[in-house]
Amino acid sequence: MKRGERAASLTPKPVGAIILLGANLLPLVGVLLWEWSLWSLLVIYWAEAFSAVVLAALKILFAERGSPSVAGQMEPLHELREKRGGWAIRDSWPPVYPRNIPFALSLVGGWFVTVFPLSIAYWLSVDAPPVLTLNLLFGLGTLVVAQGVDFVTEYIHRERYTDVSAREIMRTPAQLTALLLPLALFATGGGRAGGLLILVGVVLGKSAASLYRFYVEHFGTPVLGIGGWFETDENLSEPPPEIDLPDDGVQARVSVSAKSVLLGSLWAIAYGFANRLGLGSLVVTGFAIIARDPVWIAIGLFGVVLIVGTRVLSYFFRYGTIEYQRRGNHIVAYDRLLAAPQWCLTVDSSTTFSVKNAIADRLLDTGTLTIPGEDEQENVQIGPVADIDRVVETLGLPVEETARPDRDPVVIGAASVLMLCFAAVPVGLFFSSQISDAMAGAITIVFAPFLLLPVGVLLWAALSRI
Repeated sequence: MKRGERAASLTPKPVGAIILLGANLLPLVGVLLWEWSLWSLLVIYWAEAFSAVVLAALKILFAERGSPSVAGQMEPLHELREKRGGWAIRDSWPPVYPRNIPFALSLVGGWFVTVFPLSIAYWLSVDAPPVLTLNLLFGLGTLVVAQGVDFVTEYIHRERYTDVSAREIMRTPAQLTALLLPLALFATGGGRAGGLLILVGVVLGKSAASLYRFYVEHFGTPVLGIGGWFETDENLSEPPPEIDLPDDGVQARVSVSAKSVLLGSLWAIAYGFANRLGLGSLVVTGFAIIARDPVWIAIGLFGVVLIVGTRVLSYFFRYGTIEYQRRGNHIVAYDRLLAAPQWCLTVDSSTTFSVKNAIADRLLDTGTLTIPGEDEQENVQIGPVADIDRVVETLGLPVEETARPDRDPVVIGAASVLMLCFAAVPVGLFFSSQISDAMAGAITIVFAPFLLLPVGVLLWAALSRI
């Protein structure tokens, strides 16, 4: 059975709306018959919001349309945004697009960095948290199952993934999480918190909001103009960014240097800590070391190692699985793992090539060429490759000069001296008799990000002339 035929035989959309409405109204039975408090409702809706975040992350992976970039914003593993193609994990399901992974990680990571720790702290601060009874677990399961049914039947089998982008999907869990805030304010009072009327009002309000979101997502027509409250003028979707191969066959091909790609990934590790999750893991590790708590030290180090490993793998997946092909008057970057072209440029005698002064190339004697992108696209690169001159000849590139800047001992020495000066500041704190080791460690942790920036720039300057 084809996808379209299978989609036509599935449960119609009104039945999905009835299932969702019934699951949302079930807490009303808990309020009226099982004497649930606002705390119980808060637990149910928190679990629903969390499951919505997880399912939204799954939906994001399958979203077919592209997502425009946000100025000044960098998602985790942002280099995967440039990957084209995807993996089909099941024959009857759409492919998973690596270019959507940064958005999924941003959504889940934002929850774990903000909502999750605040929820744990708030839970531990109350005197009488709700007890997970059988009725409460049933309510939790019903809401989660309703979302799961909608994911499989509507999103996957009815091919909703073809009409949405990753950034569009991220809006719904954000709106659902925002609905928890009034509940949290009511719940601070404890008990029945304002009486039966407030409890019933909360359930009905939450049910109406969920049903409205279902209507807009599946029918696309806002009601009574209230869609403007949840919408934005910002463009969140664009056509799928896939690239078509030219008709010409492959005339020549070259592969990248895996060692050079791995060495170059060390610089990409810094971006893994340039966000809330990365900085948080460093802070936790630093204070755990000062407190000499082995459990928290292990947790912090595990987070640091996980971020480092993920960054290295992500960078290698971005550049290390590519081969460069000559097809007629085109140069194509082709990903062998995804079996998909990554970019395609027309090359002639007027094409401008530049030699990238990459540190990994200087250390391993490899080479990388950069080419201006077409149609206002960013520059693309060929490499790193083991023998840049042979690659120029094999691919027939109009490149005359492949040399990098000469070694400069003066720059190396000056940068090294300045790095030592910056490093002497935190080191000197530990040798001061007026400052304890704990205070010196705390000051170092607080000011380390400010010191790492100039030290990193100076290190790059030294290695780029080595």
